[in-house]
Amino acid sequence: MNSRSQKIEEVAGAEFDVCVIGGGATGAGCALDAQLRGLRTVLVDAGDFASGTSSASTKLVHGGVRYLEQAVKSFDLSEYRMVQHALRERTYMLGNAPHLAHAAEFLVPVYSWLQAGYFRIGLKMYDLLAGKKNLFPSRFLSKKEALARLPGLKPDGLHGAVAYADGQFDDARYGLALVRSFAEAGGMAINYVRVTDFSRDTGEKISGVALTDLFDGSSAALRTRVVVNATGPFSDKIRQLANPSAAPRLRPSKGVHLLFPMELFPGRDALLVPQTEDKRVIFAVPWQGRLLVGTTEDEATPATRMVVQRDEADYLMRQLNPYLTRPLRVEEAVSGMAGLRPLVAAGSKHNTKELIRDHEVEVDEKSKLISILGGKWTTHRLMAEDTVDSVQRELGMQVSPCVTKQHSLDGARGFAEDYWRQLATEHGLAEATAKHLANKFGTNAPRVLDLVRGDASLGEQIAQGFPALRAEVVYCAREEMAQRIEDVLARRLGLQMYDWRASIAAAPVAGELLAAELGWSGERKTREISDYTAKVREFLSELGLSEA
Repeated sequence: MNSRSQKIEEVAGAEFDVCVIGGGATGAGCALDAQLRGLRTVLVDAGDFASGTSSASTKLVHGGVRYLEQAVKSFDLSEYRMVQHALRERTYMLGNAPHLAHAAEFLVPVYSWLQAGYFRIGLKMYDLLAGKKNLFPSRFLSKKEALARLPGLKPDGLHGAVAYADGQFDDARYGLALVRSFAEAGGMAINYVRVTDFSRDTGEKISGVALTDLFDGSSAALRTRVVVNATGPFSDKIRQLANPSAAPRLRPSKGVHLLFPMELFPGRDALLVPQTEDKRVIFAVPWQGRLLVGTTEDEATPATRMVVQRDEADYLMRQLNPYLTRPLRVEEAVSGMAGLRPLVAAGSKHNTKELIRDHEVEVDEKSKLISILGGKWTTHRLMAEDTVDSVQRELGMQVSPCVTKQHSLDGARGFAEDYWRQLATEHGLAEATAKHLANKFGTNAPRVLDLVRGDASLGEQIAQGFPALRAEVVYCAREEMAQRIEDVLARRLGLQMYDWRASIAAAPVAGELLAAELGWSGERKTREISDYTAKVREFLSELGLSEA
């Protein structure tokens, strides 16, 4: 792939059909769809790809059990349809990137027969909504079966559990696969460039975009026929940059997650806590060797800090621990994350947890900026389809068929569930390393391992107890547009999500490798390592955790 600086030079003064602002799930999905429909497209992001909301999810590909319950209770047809759409989209997500997404079973514990009947009926409705695209049918498990599956469940008063199917995925890597697939299709993707202004030839319609490189401060401008605003919770800023009179539409909410060692609550299945003190649900989900617990939902303001705060962590423990034989303690957490959801204000609903997760495509009357608002990860492909339909209509074109329902993403072609065995055999890898490479890079994994042939030191692990190789850092810099230590450790390799302390220890190694690949000066390398470790230490400090 071309270097980032080359890409910036190429877009300067160039003309595009579409400029997509925002490289998260929705923006990358829009860019891929537009490019595949024959529109010359450029994708820009002020940070790294999938560095915000799109890598801070609960890692679920789901219709939304809670949303179905709300739809039934409130007779809300729009929310009902949203769940139906999400269940259909779930199938496409799992099929397009099997190395990054898979089916999983979720258990809802029940402590009364009334509760058992309620969830049994509700989850059968969930099955029916999925129709032919259901992953496998929900079923009731006896107390003995439930405890065999989740030994850490509190047995007192337990009648059993209702098990149902949904999907699970690696959100950061999935977002990157969308970006790489877009680039493979001929699109231009650039991270760490901020949109600072729009140009207009005549009237108020946007005809160009001004960009600033956030590393060296240089400027570039490109011309475009249409601009798509896919910046999620920051959409109002772009909307008002295009049209200062545009009324705010977003009501962002903050959600946090904590990760714990799996041995604290063993089992291969996920737990759904069906009722919290604020009438929501939370999950305890096995995820890449850890137990992922989340999420909260609190309205966010510009002053809201994107760290897991102690009161938020305590909230999660209060909801989960009544279901566990051995309660979890915040002090046992090894990692965590915080992110914003781009909820769209509607009607008279005052709490963010009451706002619908559906999406809306808005075309500004003056600037003709197209904004895709709201939505969630599972429906990103449908959101992109609706957005690109609007783009083609705005361009005066006939709407052409969308081809992303069955479009294998980068790393998926030729992948099979046991692909890791082939890697282990052909390259002499340990099982953990082979599985890690297969599940992060799919069928691109041999390209990572080719680097080890040229430099044996790249075959060393980047951190003790974590299967990632140093070669992955080099590959991510050369092939996956990684520009900073966090890009690699947090999103491309997943070490930061696995263990904060291990990621601090690995930062100097990652910094050395990135410095060599990206041509950093000694001063830049020192600053990058310092900035990264300071950020992760803040996460630990916020929860009162030691670095040792």
